[in-house]
Amino acid sequence: MYNNGKVHPAAEAVRKRLQAAEIPGDGPEIGIVLGTGLGSLADALEDALYIPYAEIPGYPVSTVHSHAGRLCLGRYRGRNLVLQDGRCHLYEGYAPADVVMGVRLMHSLGVESLVVTNAAGSLNPLFPAGSLMLLSDQINLTGQSPLVGLPDEPGRTRFPDMSRVFDSRLRELAMRKALQLKLRLETGVYLGLAGPQLETRAETRMFRAWGADAVGMSTVLEVIAARHLGLRVLGLAALCNQNLPDDMAETSLEEIVAVAGQAAQKLRLLLDEIIPDI
Repeated sequence: MYNNGKVHPAAEAVRKRLQAAEIPGDGPEIGIVLGTGLGSLADALEDALYIPYAEIPGYPVSTVHSHAGRLCLGRYRGRNLVLQDGRCHLYEGYAPADVVMGVRLMHSLGVESLVVTNAAGSLNPLFPAGSLMLLSDQINLTGQSPLVGLPDEPGRTRFPDMSRVFDSRLRELAMRKALQLKLRLETGVYLGLAGPQLETRAETRMFRAWGADAVGMSTVLEVIAARHLGLRVLGLAALCNQNLPDDMAETSLEEIVAVAGQAAQKLRLLLDEIIPDI
């Protein structure tokens, strides 16, 4: 499942495009994964280079219509960024190594800090739809790992510690900026599933009993891969619906995307303040 053989040619192809574009700076410092309905930041980049995934050798192409499917490089708020505008998921039929290829590519380009965002369902009755959640920890319930088949490599453990997956200083930064903005920012545990079906009442009740505050179909494998590579990780979720097992309303992807777009405005305000200080 490990795909270094694909990552290195992909990174080299992106570097050549970067050199031709003559973007100021020494390459990307910060990587950001933009989730469902959260792609507006990509269009705000200065000196921008947009590369469709289909033009990157060996890169998996997203099949979800709400994901643009492009790698975006440029400057924003004085920092050089690389953005995944859209991701691929296990439920699309991709292997774990494909799901995390963007993270490994960003690391190969020189990124040291990663911000992962997603649209998620709230499991906590105190966290309403439309709010933001800072990820304090995660539960990987996909049954998969991007580290399966991992070869021994000098200076990198095959068994990375996951007791502190999200960087404490980046979390403190996010909370401080949210306070300055007077923006409500919940803090909680994210649970990742393979999908694509949404959760049953019984599953929702079980996840809540396990201590999860939000549930989604992405992020957890990306975070595992990022921590294995030594990246500092910050996680932010846009809560797009409430999953309350005793009062569960039907929902759809279209409704989730619509609420994600509303929450994205808050997320954009927060990222605007966080990015310069990462």
